[in-house]
Amino acid sequence: MLHTITHGIANAKPPLLIAHGLFGSGRNWGVIAKRLSDERQVIAVDMRNHGSSLHSDDHSYTALADDLAEVIAAHGGQADVLGHSMGGKAAMVLALEHAEMVNRLTVADIAPVSYSHSQQQYINAMRTLDLSQIEGRAEAQAALLPLVEDPTLASFFTQSLDLKARKWRLNLAALEANMPQILSFPAIDACFTGPSLFLTGATSHYVTRDHRPQIKALFSEARFAKIPEAGHWLHAERPRAFEAAVRTWLNADLS
Repeated sequence: MLHTITHGIANAKPPLLIAHGLFGSGRNWGVIAKRLSDERQVIAVDMRNHGSSLHSDDHSYTALADDLAEVIAAHGGQADVLGHSMGGKAAMVLALEHAEMVNRLTVADIAPVSYSHSQQQYINAMRTLDLSQIEGRAEAQAALLPLVEDPTLASFFTQSLDLKARKWRLNLAALEANMPQILSFPAIDACFTGPSLFLTGATSHYVTRDHRPQIKALFSEARFAKIPEAGHWLHAERPRAFEAAVRTWLNADLS
């Protein structure tokens, strides 16, 4: 089963399962997960090929969704599910293929479509670092910065660095080999009719109005909301606004 970080204790409300995006980990969601755990149990996972979870050549969205289903099965059989970017696609496939396990679905800044951009440059950047010469996280960030040209990303990537073992907690080879699948979305002949919120950053271009027909075809009850002054990393850029939006959504009376 995936490595999990659990916040809070189980109660009458469904637990909230959080699936992070590409190159992330459950630890990245610690602050938001802790804050939301005042009302319900929150389970943040390390997706396969990330963090402390299994390494596998299979990084298909069906495999990622099955991993999430296994975690939900171990925590009562049903959960609210929140996924960002790659984790959002995995959460969508989970809802389409295991609808009975998903109470409310929250998809953060991603659509069920294929994207043309690549993340290969970041894999190349991480591989460039000579980890045998890196003594601290700040030094790693400084070495990455000229390669990624974004201080936020440089800091984010180094959170997946095991300094003691001098290695990445990422299966870079598998992520590279599966990059076309990660950027795409599988064809699934199903429709999730449960409550769904597509929460996006107002300045992000990952989810547009042109995507809404495809979203509605797969998630018939989809609702849409935006976080002002936030891009693709909306939960990191505007954490309090993001938390408030998710909390409101999870507690909303939909009757």
